[in-house]
Amino acid sequence: MPSVIFPGPEGRLEGRFSPGPRPRAPVAMILHPHPQGGGTMNERITQELYKTFVDRGFATLRFNFRGVGRSQGSFDNGIGELSDAASALDWVQSIHPEAQTTWVAGVSFGALIGMQLLMRRPEVRGFISIGAPANMYDFSFLAPCPASGIFIQGAADTVVQPSAVQKLVDKLRTQKHITIHHEEIPRANHFFENEQKELMDSVNNYLDFRLSPDCPIK
Repeated sequence: MPSVIFPGPEGRLEGRFSPGPRPRAPVAMILHPHPQGGGTMNERITQELYKTFVDRGFATLRFNFRGVGRSQGSFDNGIGELSDAASALDWVQSIHPEAQTTWVAGVSFGALIGMQLLMRRPEVRGFISIGAPANMYDFSFLAPCPASGIFIQGAADTVVQPSAVQKLVDKLRTQKHITIHHEEIPRANHFFENEQKELMDSVNNYLDFRLSPDCPIK
């Protein structure tokens, strides 16, 4: 997985990038947990998501938000981090301008940034949000949410209450033209410490469904 440095709004950003194996390969962006909670692109779930999309033939990027690792700048409460993610997607698209579709997968804080990114970028057609911090941030910007995807939550999460994610999912399910999946992993905490296999099984089952040629969700 080649190490890459690309331009961001506050200077260089550091990432790991796996180019697409074929022309028109789809693009996947992987966004890591909260920088002030120790989140980096090398966090376990972030790495697993990266591997999953690489294995499925996506041009896949994970990167450090500003102020993390070798990425320049300093933490900006999500505003600058959204700009980082947009710059990262621009960079991948400069390499794969012919990509037909884009996916965004985020963990915790990264799920918030991912959902904000898909509001800005109509090419994003699918999302995976893990431990989305629905009790800490206002997700009302998803009005309407433009893409279908899945929220995966730990049933024993004490950082993000499962009920907060359920409330968000219920609200999004009232919207037309999208399909929102939602799974709770029994016994899992916010970091899926002992349930990472179950988490990734859930991710892969959903991707099997969405990436199948006869999937009803486009």
